[in-house]
Amino acid sequence: MSTLFPNPGEAIVAYCDGGSRGNPGPAGFGVYIQDSTGIVLAELSQYLGKRTNNYAEYSALLAALEFAIAKGHTRLRVVSDSELMVKQIKGQYRVNSPELRPLFEEAKRRIPLLDHFQIQHVLRDKNRHADRLANLAMDRGMGRAAAASPAPEPTAPSPPKAVMLRGLVKNGVVHVLGGELPDGTFVKLIPE
Repeated sequence: MSTLFPNPGEAIVAYCDGGSRGNPGPAGFGVYIQDSTGIVLAELSQYLGKRTNNYAEYSALLAALEFAIAKGHTRLRVVSDSELMVKQIKGQYRVNSPELRPLFEEAKRRIPLLDHFQIQHVLRDKNRHADRLANLAMDRGMGRAAAASPAPEPTAPSPPKAVMLRGLVKNGVVHVLGGELPDGTFVKLIPE
């Protein structure tokens, strides 16, 4: 299992979030999945009953893994605002919670079924779509579905324009000269 994508154009990206109102309390998760060009493939959300926020975060990860495997996607990049879950999956933190242990083990069982897997932590504002879906799930479970705003219709963005930018790599970080790329942009590096 590799954490790098030799051909990132084939990877799907799953933005995952879970939440709990009360911790434990009414919990739900949301997963917003796009292909490498930004086309929305799925919006998943589910109410989980009375659970912790960490349980909901792992449930979102498992839903993303299940989607990728069931739909035949072999390359998956997971984006989550749960630092705990990301670091546990990466082996940087131990899983001490008896509630989380089975979910962690199931995720670790599913990950090797993919050719390539990557997980990264982002701040909450970079995970808005998944957060919206998780809140919709909690609202549905608490009987508040009518008050929730409807999800926007998935649309295919116009194809990205190929732009040639110059830059350099220093200490493993790509530095773009005279410009900036939005987070999550895949780049093709060609040595000069």
